Amino acid sequence: MSESQRPGIDRQISIHPALREEVTKVPVTPGVLPEGQSAYTEFRRPDSARSQNTPLSGSTPGPPWTGFPYSSRDAEGRPTSPTEVAAGARSGEELLRRLSLSEPPRRERDSFSVDPRSTYDGLNLSGGIITATFCVPYSIRHSPGRDWELGSRRGTSALFDSFSYLASADSPWNHTLVGWTGEVEKADAPSVQESPNATSINVTALNKASAPVPLDAHTPVPEPGQTASIRVSKADRDRLEAQLDQEHGGKVVPVWLADETEREKDVVVLKDQARWRKYAEYELYTMFHYRQNQPNDGRATRKAWADYYRMNKIFADRILEIYKPGDIVIIHDYYLLLLPSLLRQRLPNVYIGFFLHIPFPSSEFYRCLSRRKEILEGVLGANMIGFQAFSYSRHFASCCTRVLGFDSSSAGVDAYGAHVAVDVFPIGIHAKETQRAAFEDPQVEEKIAGIRELYQGKKIVVGRDRLDSVRGVAQKLQAFEVFLEQYPEWRDKVVLIQVTSPTGSVSSNDEAEDNKTANKISDLVTRINGKYGSINFSPVQHFPQYLSKDEYFALLRVADVGLITSVRDGMNTTSLEYIVCQKDNHGPLILSEFSGTAGSLASALHINPWDLGGVAAAIHQALTMPASERAETQRRHYRHVTTHTVQAWTHQYLRRLLTNLASFDQSFATPCLDRAKLLAQYRAAKKRLFMFDYDGTLTPIVKDPQSAIPSDRVIRTIKRLASDPRNSVWIISGRDQAFLDEWMGHISELGLSAEHGSFMRKPGREEWEDLTREIDMGWREKVMKVFYEWSEKTQGSFVERKKIALTWHYRRADPEYGAYQARECQRYLQNTVTKQWPVEVMAGKANLEVRPKLVNKGEIAKRLIQEMEEGNGGVEGGSPDFVLCLGDDFTDEDMFRALSLSSLSDEHIFSVTVGASSKQTLASWHLLEPADVISVVALLNGSADAGNVGAVSVVEGRVPDSRL
Repeated sequence: MSESQRPGIDRQISIHPALREEVTKVPVTPGVLPEGQSAYTEFRRPDSARSQNTPLSGSTPGPPWTGFPYSSRDAEGRPTSPTEVAAGARSGEELLRRLSLSEPPRRERDSFSVDPRSTYDGLNLSGGIITATFCVPYSIRHSPGRDWELGSRRGTSALFDSFSYLASADSPWNHTLVGWTGEVEKADAPSVQESPNATSINVTALNKASAPVPLDAHTPVPEPGQTASIRVSKADRDRLEAQLDQEHGGKVVPVWLADETEREKDVVVLKDQARWRKYAEYELYTMFHYRQNQPNDGRATRKAWADYYRMNKIFADRILEIYKPGDIVIIHDYYLLLLPSLLRQRLPNVYIGFFLHIPFPSSEFYRCLSRRKEILEGVLGANMIGFQAFSYSRHFASCCTRVLGFDSSSAGVDAYGAHVAVDVFPIGIHAKETQRAAFEDPQVEEKIAGIRELYQGKKIVVGRDRLDSVRGVAQKLQAFEVFLEQYPEWRDKVVLIQVTSPTGSVSSNDEAEDNKTANKISDLVTRINGKYGSINFSPVQHFPQYLSKDEYFALLRVADVGLITSVRDGMNTTSLEYIVCQKDNHGPLILSEFSGTAGSLASALHINPWDLGGVAAAIHQALTMPASERAETQRRHYRHVTTHTVQAWTHQYLRRLLTNLASFDQSFATPCLDRAKLLAQYRAAKKRLFMFDYDGTLTPIVKDPQSAIPSDRVIRTIKRLASDPRNSVWIISGRDQAFLDEWMGHISELGLSAEHGSFMRKPGREEWEDLTREIDMGWREKVMKVFYEWSEKTQGSFVERKKIALTWHYRRADPEYGAYQARECQRYLQNTVTKQWPVEVMAGKANLEVRPKLVNKGEIAKRLIQEMEEGNGGVEGGSPDFVLCLGDDFTDEDMFRALSLSSLSDEHIFSVTVGASSKQTLASWHLLEPADVISVVALLNGSADAGNVGAVSVVEGRVPDSRL
């Protein structure tokens, strides 16, 4: 065959073929849109931009959607709405089971598809959806004062198709897309799309795996526009937003991640734009795919974490600018894991859904992440978290229990006073458009004819992966070598066509690792071809390059076997596209059990990529599979792929989110403490008041109360805080005077309150003031007798006699029996003692305490505020403009209540409950454990640890070297 007759896949031979610059500059492949159409969606653009106030009922202006409509079945009397499905569910597990068993959607449109507000009228929905994704669906080039140049952004097309559906006329929602501009290039700079070798320009990528961002593998972070800064004026930014709205057919709000902002001229300056990707792609993506980076001194990681925190904070600020009450916020993927919590801090009642598109690791691996707590706390700000596969959701719930101590189940996680639903939503593809691109393009037919002629009489096994160790290309080649060895009858009869695209992630910025992977693949190809090939035939055809869409679909259609051997993967949409392309050929699919698609395609030949013999056997089985079995398998797969589309995925996700919102009361959720806001308010304040509980707040709860002594770090941190003359610092504890004097009394600037407000010792003094002098204490004898009786019945319990209160502890007793005895004792005391004397019985953490009603921590809080306002002690009067109050149990709720009822501004009050409990609280904020309390105080003292670098960077606009 002459060279002119060969199909358009040119093999490039080199030691490191996938890393050469001429290869990496070729644009991404698989796209589906013909030239001249939108780089983002094929849908017809409306005459005018879609109004955000369009009512949900009736005709909705916007581009039409040609996907599959859906509604629930009701012909046989089944529930037609998720509210009916969930009715009567008594637990999260039962709700999850009912929703999972509900029927899949049909073609008739139900009430939810027409007007979701009427289906969930109790949620007071506005009809708006705000979707937050890392990047807008366009590559952007800037020329000052002129229109922006918009090109297609490669990858994650399934997600982009979901956005297109929400913005189309067939969707009942008013959709707004919020995303980073991506790395902005100068319009006069050379563009990847202008490469003379480009094979697919102005087309939309079908999937992330088949279309990574092009990059020069010899440059760790390849950004064309980074040699010089780019200055973007306000007029240019407004012009871009208008262009994006017109191009998309819906509202698109770009997020500007600027290195500097010239406020006088309102100009943003873009320099090191790739920095915003670093933490997500180098730390999170790597860890979530069960890989670890080489150890380093941590400075670069802490700086990358600060940028990651700032990026999520900027996204939150941008969303707040456009949010309306009743809007739903949907957040996508690992770049924005902190965003749910940052939004919850500012909008406690916002409806938030989160979806992770990559795997989530097991707790044993996840715990290696340095910022493990912050990541989990961030994503738990959502009302529902979606995953690609059940194992990922199970790993997430396990991490919440093992790392944070939260109760979890298959239905979700109980966190911060609310239930966070966890569910599984395998994403699909736009099957109709994929089929059109694969079967209606004449160029695809031409490529198919060329490939068949080139490999006439051969069975074709096709693989297409990125140059990434998690894609399993090396395992695939090794297994193919074993196949040729164990099944000699297939030699010279089977060819493996392997297309390996350069990776486009910052996570692969280790050049040595890239070279190692490329070397291994190259060596394997050479060895197999040398051992089993001949002068006129090579059993492995390796193409280290990107493919155009016609080449890609031609390969999928002509293949006799599809082979995917990823060792860890999220949703590999190549397998779904392969099913669509095989509707006539019926080629079997061999799929790694570690791929997120494995659970959806149950009839595929599932393999363990590490079991080379098993993969070889699967290849043989696929090649010898009877035609009838191949046809039946293809029928089942094709039906699944064409019904579980990306449109159906969008519909199902939203429906499940709203059902969970309607089924669980989210009004008591307490967000994580906003440390950036706390720091900014602290620095601006002149009169500050601090109130700390002791046990469970400054020190962990221990079985022996006398062992709960403060660490050296706690003492030094509190002493430094109290030394600031603008700070009034108090410890308000249930401990007695002797204990507080012994361990905290040496800090003269510190105020102390013992026995829940019964005694006070003001700063600079040594004597204690008794606040219970006039209270009748006759109840103590009766209570002591009762407590001693219960101590005899409960092994391991004991009585603590304080000057005012009496406490019965059962920390050392059997937990279940101790709790039972405490309930019985409390019931007895409430029926006897509390009816004779003005006392109250309080159930604490493994203890029961009786104290006078008129003395509690709330009274102390009110007294301290009053004294500051009056200026007692020679201090100038005036209300405090910063109050931080922290406590861990119900006795501290008195302080939170007193603060909420005070005349102080809510912006000046930070009431924080401490602990992993899912309790409902009057506090406005939440911290996980005493270590977090000390970390927060250290932040205010100016010596922030690594976990606080993000908050410092938000407040200061930079990361000082001293923080690293």
